[in-house]
Amino acid sequence: MRAKSLLHCIVLIAAWLAATPIALAQAFPSKMVKITMPHSSGTAPAIFMRLMADKLSKLWGQQVVVESRPGASGFIAIEAVKNAARDGHELLVVANSQMTINPALYKKLPYDPEKDFVPVVMMLRASFFITVSTSGPYQTVPALIAAARANPGRISYSSSYVGSPSHLGAADFEYRTGTKMIHAPYKDQSQMYIAIANRDIDWAFSTIGSALPLIKAARLKVIAVAAKQRIATAPEVPTVEEAGGPAGFEIDAWIALVAPRGTAAEAVRRINADVNRLLADPELLARMQLFGFEPASATPEQLVELIRADTKKNAEIVRRSGATAD
Repeated sequence: MRAKSLLHCIVLIAAWLAATPIALAQAFPSKMVKITMPHSSGTAPAIFMRLMADKLSKLWGQQVVVESRPGASGFIAIEAVKNAARDGHELLVVANSQMTINPALYKKLPYDPEKDFVPVVMMLRASFFITVSTSGPYQTVPALIAAARANPGRISYSSSYVGSPSHLGAADFEYRTGTKMIHAPYKDQSQMYIAIANRDIDWAFSTIGSALPLIKAARLKVIAVAAKQRIATAPEVPTVEEAGGPAGFEIDAWIALVAPRGTAAEAVRRINADVNRLLADPELLARMQLFGFEPASATPEQLVELIRADTKKNAEIVRRSGATAD
């Protein structure tokens, strides 16, 4: 009898252990999920994220809310989440600038991308385009490079802020073309594009979504995309290399979800699987195309490797450019 009782206990324990991972996975989400993001509520990433949240709410049977906390290079949103509960119910939207550029740009960063957060899921990529005035003299990449080489320090480009992907991309473009140009950062992105259209600034790296109003008005045009191959949202636009620029030249911005370090692996896996599933949703794909985004699914491990690679690459560009935000 004792042997039978012992065997019965062993079977029950084994069954419990086997079921535990499933039970843990099903425990998420058990309440409202809050997603904090550093983007203003009217921006393309925020609009997309609210649509994603609505679909996650239906999928999970729990309310998913998005809170925009812009400002201070993303620090406000980051500080609000880095010490939050580690159960998957508090998530943070980050861009590559916060995770892979800021560590090199700031001497005193109020967070550690690796120690404070665990990567959960990649969502979007946005390629950058060389954008010029429709009425300007630089209608091709070779013409722009030739003018910059012939007039060191006179050709100007703009970006939304020092150390932004567009700024570092332009600095890398200078380095790889052997040119020296003037960087003119603009706090107001709409004013930046107006300045290019009016030929007060010669060019910039921009995303399609941000420059779209003036592109549609035929005041701006894109002459090349900084990608290794042409992209689906603008297949008619040649790559920088195809257009006569540096080989393999690539700049993009990406957006991902992270959680406070220590968040349960089961919750991370569940969120990753469900977000990746929704990235194929037709309504979400249509919204991405409108904003010039492309879906970018990845496992948590692949996102870790991407962050490490981009951090190394951006640190070198920041060092060469001398850019600093302190």
